[in-house]
Amino acid sequence: MSKPVLFTGSAVAIITPFKDGGIDYDKLAELIEFQIGNCTDAIVICGTTGEVSTLPDEDHVSAVKFTVEKVGQRVPVIAGAGSNDTYHGVKLSRAVEAAGADGILSVTPYYNKTTQKGLYEHYKAIASSVKIPLILYNVPSRTNLNINPETMRELALIDNIVAIKECNFSQVGEIANLCGEDFTIYSGDDGIVVPMMSLGAKGVISTTANLIPRDFHEMTASYLAGNVEEARRIQLRALNLIKALFIEVNPIPIKAALNLIGMNVGICRLPLVEMSENNREVLKQAMVDYGFKTVS
Repeated sequence: MSKPVLFTGSAVAIITPFKDGGIDYDKLAELIEFQIGNCTDAIVICGTTGEVSTLPDEDHVSAVKFTVEKVGQRVPVIAGAGSNDTYHGVKLSRAVEAAGADGILSVTPYYNKTTQKGLYEHYKAIASSVKIPLILYNVPSRTNLNINPETMRELALIDNIVAIKECNFSQVGEIANLCGEDFTIYSGDDGIVVPMMSLGAKGVISTTANLIPRDFHEMTASYLAGNVEEARRIQLRALNLIKALFIEVNPIPIKAALNLIGMNVGICRLPLVEMSENNREVLKQAMVDYGFKTVS
């Protein structure tokens, strides 16, 4: 039995707009419409870019439910539901499934970490608690923990573990070989989407797509259609902008970029703070160079 593919192409790891201390749902609705109107292939709500670590569970689940209802099945909605506490991860995963999410994005345990056997048991417990598909999220730069390819192969044997958002490029080829074509790989690094797709990835879960969703859709769609040169052109053109969007800790720069073009998404929650003036100027110049005309 083949595993489902939640999406191919570009999924936006959408930011969470805040206002007066809470989630700005009116702005979130605008952002969702902006994404769908610009051909995004899926929406990932309550991920790292969505500042999920500062969201109480009630707000977390509420944001997922709102997104599901607003999207109205026009594109898949994937909900972040990871935790470094397996039981909390199970609880969150069940809650976002009940809220209507099409799939779950589940980050590796951070801070307390675990062994490779612990990783397997952690994900097995979460996957067995829900019926919807699960995307693993391997981001060693944030968690200081890597899902080794051999562990990935064992996890891929679990029916509803269907994909990986992979940020460790060095092991993408090995994962593709070990897990086979039935297991979907998504790039977790906006600067190397095309290289990852050359090794078998079917798309990206992207921070940059908050700002340029149509370009990221066209880049991945071009590659999937066999127009590798066009995909390469879009990737190369975006590199300087991508670099500027990660000049400080994500999502500080992407929120600043959206505010610079008048989208008024608010600021990040502490401990994240506003960009330094020097870095803001670097970001503004990168946006102007890319073609944005209303940077202020």
